Amino acid sequence: MKTALVTGASRGIGKSTALELKKKGFSVIGTATTNAGVKKLEEDGIKGYTLDLNDLNSVEDLWTQLETNNESISVLINNAGITRDNIVLRMSDEQWSDIMNVHLNGTFQLSKRALKMILKNKWGRIINISSASASIGNRGQSNYAAAKAGVEAFTKSLAKEVGKRDITINAVAPGFISTDMTEQNEGVNTKDLVKDIPLGRFGEPDEVANLISFLCSDEASYITGQTIHINGGLFM
Repeated sequence: MKTALVTGASRGIGKSTALELKKKGFSVIGTATTNAGVKKLEEDGIKGYTLDLNDLNSVEDLWTQLETNNESISVLINNAGITRDNIVLRMSDEQWSDIMNVHLNGTFQLSKRALKMILKNKWGRIINISSASASIGNRGQSNYAAAKAGVEAFTKSLAKEVGKRDITINAVAPGFISTDMTEQNEGVNTKDLVKDIPLGRFGEPDEVANLISFLCSDEASYITGQTIHINGGLFM
């Protein structure tokens, strides 16, 4: 049985992805930033670990625990995310660096560690969660858009490095999805946003999870280095 590690798996896209991969026969490990989040994972039958991608020591602690428990990762879903929105003139250094640490540096740190396991397994998938913001920008999200654009460039470069090892690296770029993170984003007017989406609605976490699950499958073995958009037509 192949093992998948899903970060930010206690809610939203991460939770839907973890449950979908479990349904597809993967042994799933999930991370959350709090003990309460880990408890939610375990209630869903998913092995849970705490992880704060803004803290390199937390990343190292996670990997030590995985190795101690003889876990061998074949699939990594770099999903965990935060927002620290502000216009550039008001954005603090901390708001900028928090986003870079979690989204871009975190993707690098986990991918580097997971690849060592994946190479031993001689098969693997890494799926990095990006965002439509990386392609179209978004007012107040220069930090988030820049980090996600970096994730997409990282995805392409890594795909070229490991392609000959039967390892695929792809990114999934959701548009507006009905998640806690979207709902907690102050100043978001759902009705105004929906007007710009040809399908006339926000996406659901399960719809993104289905795409991620496909990219983890053998049926997607000839897809690598791609950023696949799932946004209801918001960006074409």
